[in-house]
This record gives sequence, C-alpha cells and structure tokens, in this order.
Amino acid sequence: MTQTVGDYVLQRLREWDVEQVFAYPGDGINGIVASFGKADNHPRFVQARHEEMAAFEAVGYAKFSGRPGVCLATSGPGAVHLLNGLYDAKLDHVPVVAIVGQTARSARGGSYQQEIDLQALYKDVASEYLVEVTVPEQLPNALDRAFRTAVSGRCPTAVIIPADLQEEPYSPPKHVFKQVPSSPPGTSWPRPVPPEGDLDAAAEVLNAGAKVAILVGQGARGAAEEVRQVAEVTGAGVAKALLGKDVLPDDLPWVTGAIGLLGTRPSYELMRDCDTLLIVGSNFPYSQFLPDFGQARAVQIDLDGRFIGLRYPTEVNLVGDAAETLRALLPKLASREDRSWREKIERSVASWWETVDREAAVEAVPVNPMAVVSELSRRLPDNAIVTADSGSSTNWYARNLRIRGTMRGSLSGTLATMGPGVPYAIGAKFAHPDRPVIALVGDGAMQMNGLAELITIARYRHLWTDPRCVICVFHNNDLNQVTWELRAMTGAPKFEESQSLPDVDYAGFALSLGLTAVTVDKPGQLGSAWDTVLSAAKPAVLDVRCDPEVPPIPPHVTFEQMKSATEAVLKGDPEALHLVVQGVKTKVQEFLPGGPNR
Repeated sequence: MTQTVGDYVLQRLREWDVEQVFAYPGDGINGIVASFGKADNHPRFVQARHEEMAAFEAVGYAKFSGRPGVCLATSGPGAVHLLNGLYDAKLDHVPVVAIVGQTARSARGGSYQQEIDLQALYKDVASEYLVEVTVPEQLPNALDRAFRTAVSGRCPTAVIIPADLQEEPYSPPKHVFKQVPSSPPGTSWPRPVPPEGDLDAAAEVLNAGAKVAILVGQGARGAAEEVRQVAEVTGAGVAKALLGKDVLPDDLPWVTGAIGLLGTRPSYELMRDCDTLLIVGSNFPYSQFLPDFGQARAVQIDLDGRFIGLRYPTEVNLVGDAAETLRALLPKLASREDRSWREKIERSVASWWETVDREAAVEAVPVNPMAVVSELSRRLPDNAIVTADSGSSTNWYARNLRIRGTMRGSLSGTLATMGPGVPYAIGAKFAHPDRPVIALVGDGAMQMNGLAELITIARYRHLWTDPRCVICVFHNNDLNQVTWELRAMTGAPKFEESQSLPDVDYAGFALSLGLTAVTVDKPGQLGSAWDTVLSAAKPAVLDVRCDPEVPPIPPHVTFEQMKSATEAVLKGDPEALHLVVQGVKTKVQEFLPGGPNR
C-alpha cells in the first residue's frame, strides 16, 4: 500500500516517541485522521471537546511530562481555536507542536470556505518556527525542526499541511539541489555553564550579603537539590514564583511560599528586608514585590539570556543551566556562621502557617474556600499532581496548598487564562496515568469549558492505572476574582449583570457521565468529602458551595488599605456588610496568637 503524507506524519510522530495527539477532527485534516485509522490509532488520537481544550491538554501534558505535547486541528475555525492554548504554551515557555490543516492548495486565494491566512494568524504565537508544507519532500525537515525548536526553545511551533497534500503519496527528499534532508529524531541538549569569571563575581555578591533571599521559578525545577544546598550555605530563605510552586516542598522551614499578589507574608517580608537576591529560573513579572531598587545586590541565573536582568537591576547575570550553574557556584560560596537571618525567616514561616490554618477555620457562608484547599492539603498523596485554574481559587492554591514529597502543580502562569484547569488535569493523566490528579477550578471556568471536558475524562478514564482524577469546583455563582478586582482596583461595587453566574449542578452532571460526585454545602462535610473522592475507584467531581465574600487579601495589605476598599464597596455592593465582616475576620488572624476569631 502506498504511504501517504498523512501516513508519514504519524510515522514521524512515532519516531519522536509521541504517544498521543490531543485533537478534534475536521475535513481539513481528513487525510491525517484516515492515517490514524490505518495505523491502528498509534499514536493515540485523544478527542477533546474543543480545539482550545486540545491545545491546553497538550500544554498540561508537556508541563508534567517534560516532553513536547502535540495537538492537531483542522483548517479555519479549528486553527483559530488552538490559539489560546498555544499562547499559554508560549508565555509559560512550554514545548508544544501544533499540526494544522489548511484549505486545499488548488482553492487557495479563491475566498474558499474556511480559507484563512494561517501564516499571518500564527506568525506571533509560533514565531520560533512556523512552516507550511507544500510538497511531500518538505515533511521530514519541517516536522523535525518543529520538535527540535519546541524542545530547545521551550515554545510552541506549528506545521501547516494543506488538506489535499495529506492524501498524496509521500516521497522523501532527494540528494538534489533545493531539497533539504533531515537527520533522525532524537537530540541531546547541552547544559551550559557560565564562564569561571562570572561565577567568581556571583560568589562575591552572595558571600558579601548578610540577608540573602532566593527566588525560584519553574526553571529551577531540575535544580531543587542545588537550590537547597545554596540556601543552607548562605542561610537564605526561598520564595517561589507561582510556576515554581512545586520546585521545593513547603515542609522546609525556610521556604516562604508563593510571592506576589497571591503570595504569603513571609515572602513579602523576605524581599522587603533582604540585602542580597538570587533569582533562579524565574521571570516573575511583578517587580514591586522584589526588593526596592538599590536595596539589594542581585544575581540571576537563567538558561535563556533574553530574560536576564528583565525584572530587577541584577549585578551579575549567569546564562546557563540552573543545576549545573549552581553546582559550579557552590564551592565558591562561604558558609554563613551567623544564622540570625535564617532563624527570623523560619519564625515568620512557622507563624504564617499557623495564620493560614486559622484563616481557613474562620466561619463563612456556607463554606470557607480556604478550607477547601487546607483540607485537601492534609490528605494529598505525596505523588499527587495538582492543577489550578485562573480565578479567586488560584489564591487558595497559591497560599493554602502545601507541596511535599514528589508533588507537582501548575497553572496558566503568565497568560493567566481561564479554562485550563480541567484540560491540564487530562494532560497530566496521560503523562502520568499512575498518579492521582486534582484540579482546583472555579465555577466560571467550569461553565466556560470544564463541564464539557468531564466528557473527555469519562471517555478515557479506562486508560489510567490510577483512576483518581478529581475536579474540585469552587461553587459560589460569582466570577469572583474579577469581582474583587472591581472592588479593590476600580473602587466599584460588584456589578451583578457581569459577575453573577447561573446556578449549575456540577455534581449532577458528573453523575450523568458515570463519575463519582459529592456535593458539600456545610463545613463539617468537607473532610469526609475529600476522603471519598480521593479514595474513589473512578474520576470524581467535588462540588463545594463556597462563600464568595472571603477576600483574597494580598500579603502586604494594611488595615488602612482595607478600610479604603471597604468604603468603595459600601457605595452599593449587594453583599457589602457580609463582605466587610469576612474581610475583618480573615485579616485579624494575622495578629492573633492563636485560635480563629469567630
């Protein structure tokens, strides 16, 4: 049987060890879809409910597997739908390869149905590598470069293949003029180390500091042990950017937790009071949460020189692999004898976790959303994977979830788009079918697209050796994060028409799909509900009725600032009194020696 272009595409994916392609069909990729059938569905065609979800699933797979994710979509609207997920990959530096159909070459330029200029559409999101294949001989080089660029550049790439070309016989490139060959898949990537002189300069800065702070991002994930050693030698505290939440466990007494608006008070104080800053693998954007300019001498380590010195006036910039660079730096660091700075950090961290527990115990109507994550945190298996969506629930993921063991966690960090929590969880389950996965999702994101992807979970759950895939819905009938932003940033009360959500029975929908479902509407039900879904023999939805007026108070907010926000909402917010009471009860926990103020 003659091998078609579509057949060769799948052959090359197999040679790149691609096990599944997250996709949605359409006639613009019929030639490739037919090849899946001829190849006995190898790699597996994972049918999402929407192309945007396919792209998010590819991103989630890439984030949790460390391998490139692959998504596939038809021409026209299918290609358009991929964009949000691909931008998520671009902004969070994740390797994803998109294969996209296109209108047949014979119809191009004729205003044909679903004809879109995909080169123009994709030129930004796939700026590192974008190619349209017009003859079969292009294929090996185009596909291989897409994968190699995605992995080396940690970015999305795109290969556009016209519909009619997919069905043509495949012929490889020849040893002739104007044809380009390609070497077999598989590449070993270098782990560069900065020059010795730069390492000496960095060591001088770190050795001179008395109050060292370390900020780690996702680029430090492969350097966790080296970061530990540097922190021990220098007596530093370590704050984590949100994408680096799983770099170090939170049971280390000098790990201060998340930084920024969603961060902790110890992280805020660490940056406020330090005299030296080491940034490892982070592009944390909010410089106002870093030390004041001129306050701290700073060193930055990053694999990508384009992101060096971007957020803070760093004195020494080390372009290199985080683990190898720290390993080379360690022998040059002098052990800190005075541990007073470290002891202060540890006291602050211990006090903060007591505060978090008290805040989660504050009564709310009906359930305090902080308690949802705090109760989960106590029960999470050490090998769990946690995904979070964008919204007020992200605050509780950032602050209340304690990472330990080999736990992994991620979310849409830089794009901060709504909707990836559930598809990320699906991608995680395909990356690690033997590990439990929990998604923390607001009801806005569930209504946007999470409900539909429960169908995908139900369809593919038989492939997962550990059946646990828990979708926890923070059910408050409010687009809560934006509601709080209206109040705090705009000084405006909640606008019901834009912010209120229809009431939906999420657990009921899950039951209709054959999933486990538990509804919680009383605080006392929460612990046993988590026990039920975490021990279930199939995926589950935990539908928790939460109080929308529990405020996500940033760590640096004072009572005076809360007073200003209160005056704004009292202008006419429908839940003004309840909001004020919950805000005061929550904030006051930072100043109590023990026990929640009920």
